[in-house]
Amino acid sequence: MTSYGRAMVLAEPGRPLEKREYPIPEPEPGAALVQVTLANVCGSDVHLWRGELDPVKRGWALPRHWGHESTGRIAALGEGVASDSNGAPLATGDRVVYRYFFPCGRCRNCLSDKSRACPTRYAFNTPADQAPHFNGAFGDYFYLRPGHTVFKVPDDLPDDLVVGVNCALSQVVAGLDVANFKMGESVVVQGAGGLGMYAIAVAKERGAGRVIVVDGVAERLDLAESFGADELIDMRELREPAERATRVRELTGGWGAEVVVDVAGFPQVVAEGMQMLASGGRYVEIGNISPGLTYAADPSYWVTNNCTIFGIHVYEARHLRDALSLLDRGRSRYPFQKVVSHRFPLEDVNEVMAAQADGHITRSSLVP
Repeated sequence: MTSYGRAMVLAEPGRPLEKREYPIPEPEPGAALVQVTLANVCGSDVHLWRGELDPVKRGWALPRHWGHESTGRIAALGEGVASDSNGAPLATGDRVVYRYFFPCGRCRNCLSDKSRACPTRYAFNTPADQAPHFNGAFGDYFYLRPGHTVFKVPDDLPDDLVVGVNCALSQVVAGLDVANFKMGESVVVQGAGGLGMYAIAVAKERGAGRVIVVDGVAERLDLAESFGADELIDMRELREPAERATRVRELTGGWGAEVVVDVAGFPQVVAEGMQMLASGGRYVEIGNISPGLTYAADPSYWVTNNCTIFGIHVYEARHLRDALSLLDRGRSRYPFQKVVSHRFPLEDVNEVMAAQADGHITRSSLVP
């Protein structure tokens, strides 16, 4: 008798996600099937809810199984899969984290330690109606295709902490690594959502001299302080970008921050962040993922200020490994448990995205 699992899918652009049921697949050789235990609503999912992402223009096949940030247990292993990506034995029932995309491993970028820029990393995202069906996090299962990256989770790390590892935490680990953030440097974090909290922790672990966080929501600023932010810039008090940039320079002895990280996701913050940079500084762009949203830029400023701009979309396998390690060793120093602020049943996903869009929920989890 065929067994079925649920998947929340986008059937048409601009429409709410809808529940569908599909046959649970048997993993092919080299693959694995994960039973999802917890999935987060990421900021990119909220952009979808707002209508800022057009899946058709991005070449996404519909209906699309939605979501990506999740954790779970091994439900089945394909032939030849006996260990995780660190070589640890892997068995049915083991708790795991995994990359939710699949670089080819053979292109110029993959062979140059830039698999995050593999042109076919999302080629797996076939229509949900096509086997193996489960290509997203909002559902009962996620299918790990051959060539996947997967790591076992320590038994004493709860899902509430682990669920953000395979997107948000790994993303900022990648951003500060690629930007070569050094001990003693100052960093500005634009945005105090889930990514912002993780950025504070990663910067602290890399020996940041000063972490400055910019946001305008009281709950988020309070959480940033609990994560160890050294300075908070409240947008309700300093309402103009020039005021905030001046404050950053005051806090850095007139120099500016060596690194500014955008995890706010609004194009207009980029011009502001550039004014916060020290001469020769690095700007790490993670938050803006919505095509067509622009801002007025002055490229001559980039030149005369000798800026470097890093666009970060997903991460390398080592960043997922390092993020899990940071979470394990840093859980007594950082209140990671506060990043996921609410839990909801899976089928409430549309209501959850609406609630999260107002900014007062840092990150929500869906329980299958």
